[in-house]
Amino acid sequence: MKTMMQILRDLTPLNRAVCSLGYDQAVNYLQEVLPFRVISVPSPCQHNGWVIPPSWDVEEAKITKDGHTVYDGMAHPLGVIALSSRFSGTVTLEELRHHLHYDHRDDDSIPFHYRQQFRSWSRDWGFCVPKRIFDQLAPGDYEVVIHTKEAPGTVKILEYKHPGSLDFTIVLGSNLDHAGVANDGLAGCVVGLEVLRRLRDRKTRFTYSLVLSPGIIGSELYLAGLGQSERSRILEGIFLEMLGSATPLAVQESRHRMVNALHALKASLDQIGLSYRTGPFESIIVNDEYVWENYGIPMLSFSRFPYPEYHSSRDTTEIIRQEALDEAVDALVGAVDWLEASPVVVKKFEGNICLSNPQYDLYIDYGQIALGDKPSERQTRMRCLMDFLPALNRAICVKAVADHVGLPESDTLAYLERWAAKGLVDLL
Repeated sequence: MKTMMQILRDLTPLNRAVCSLGYDQAVNYLQEVLPFRVISVPSPCQHNGWVIPPSWDVEEAKITKDGHTVYDGMAHPLGVIALSSRFSGTVTLEELRHHLHYDHRDDDSIPFHYRQQFRSWSRDWGFCVPKRIFDQLAPGDYEVVIHTKEAPGTVKILEYKHPGSLDFTIVLGSNLDHAGVANDGLAGCVVGLEVLRRLRDRKTRFTYSLVLSPGIIGSELYLAGLGQSERSRILEGIFLEMLGSATPLAVQESRHRMVNALHALKASLDQIGLSYRTGPFESIIVNDEYVWENYGIPMLSFSRFPYPEYHSSRDTTEIIRQEALDEAVDALVGAVDWLEASPVVVKKFEGNICLSNPQYDLYIDYGQIALGDKPSERQTRMRCLMDFLPALNRAICVKAVADHVGLPESDTLAYLERWAAKGLVDLL
């Protein structure tokens, strides 16, 4: 069985552009690790303005001067800007510099220039070079060659499902593209793979799905292709990002309130004793989670962002720490344990129930302050629970409800069982 580090070492060197031979090689490789379903979306399919780029592979890329090679763009997958157009000719130093891009944070690294993959209708040619090379270019003319092989593109999305007994799915997502780098995307992929491998022989109530795709466009095409009925089965998810570096863990919240996975992941991290920071949606990172959220699916982000090597050739397997990967896997498996241990509440009514009516007898009376009544803390929290339940608009674990209102799970469950006896909620 391939380890997480072995997978990273094997796949990091590939030029995993959105539609490319390197990406296809990664897809074929991972199908040997887990029996993924491959969802293929060929061009000229478009959705919401997202255009599938052509299949693109670099066959030759070189800058020479006076017969000497100044820069070999094939030396690293980031050496040529993503989806560079073909070019062959002689250019001046001034013109050449307009087509060179360097990392402003480090003199020796190569930056990741990716935007043309999402704007294939407007493309230029170019290289990504270390700043020290850019600064050392001498005046004169340069010979430039960029030969690429292109064909109609196909976006490929990997999906693996571990089926559960309930009709609710928790998604783990990550990005499989990002040419030549290890932590950005790929580390999240291997963490997700390991979590799903650990679940393979386990009976669960939730269905757990692992979705690996090219950034942004892959998530958009995947969700659009599911249709409303299939999307409605996805309860929520966690996007896995950059989990291999020696930087602190971060849990970014959803736009939605009361997300089971947030309570589960934080409880797991606390139980293990791992330090982490949290922040509201888009306060830590902006990636595919916003695509899922815009389809109504709450999506956390679990990452070690930021890290200094981000979007550069310094993002290698050398910065990956086995213990960092293991911590992320353990936290996610612990979150699964948390989710599986708690009944799920599903509301069965609309509007507001007159809970004081003898038909229901569920009203929490904590008195009238103006008449001198002083409710206890427990009465106040029980009243919060009572007022919260009519606002439920999605399935929620009892543990999450208890955390939200600040009551013991046993007290919360006992009250919910009374609601279930009246046919107002289901406890699954």
